[in-house]
Amino acid sequence: MGAVKRFEIWLSMTSFGTWVIKKFSAHVDPFVFRLTGGRFTSLGPVVIPQLLLTTTGRKSGQPREAQLVYTDVDGVIHIVASNFGGERHPAWSYNLMENPRASVQVKSEKMEVIAEQLTDAEKESVWARLVDNIPNYSAYRQRTDRNLKVYRLIACTD
Repeated sequence: MGAVKRFEIWLSMTSFGTWVIKKFSAHVDPFVFRLTGGRFTSLGPVVIPQLLLTTTGRKSGQPREAQLVYTDVDGVIHIVASNFGGERHPAWSYNLMENPRASVQVKSEKMEVIAEQLTDAEKESVWARLVDNIPNYSAYRQRTDRNLKVYRLIACTD
């Protein structure tokens, strides 16, 4: 694991880093990511696999963007609704529960997807691979009593 990736993982584990990401990066990164074809975020070059997820707001019906890390598990994108181990699921997770159709941008490639929430058994079968990619997930799981949701994003064929 490179030094920059280790730094980003460490930063997101700190209270200050979590605050910066939630209050600043979450608002700036979708713009920077889109503008640079998925090569940069507010922290610099992308070193941890990231995507731009666009869901439909469950209350507003409007497009909602979230910059997320992801893990490729056997050619399928997986995302974790960790919210840094917070007490509530992230808004994008509630949006996917209401309407699983979404779009993603990975680097400069855009695609339509259907989100499928993994069962607890399915989640346990891929959890080690998710943690290998993003070690923070173990700590986030310890921070909260809620069951962290994991989604696989299946490319639409229609």
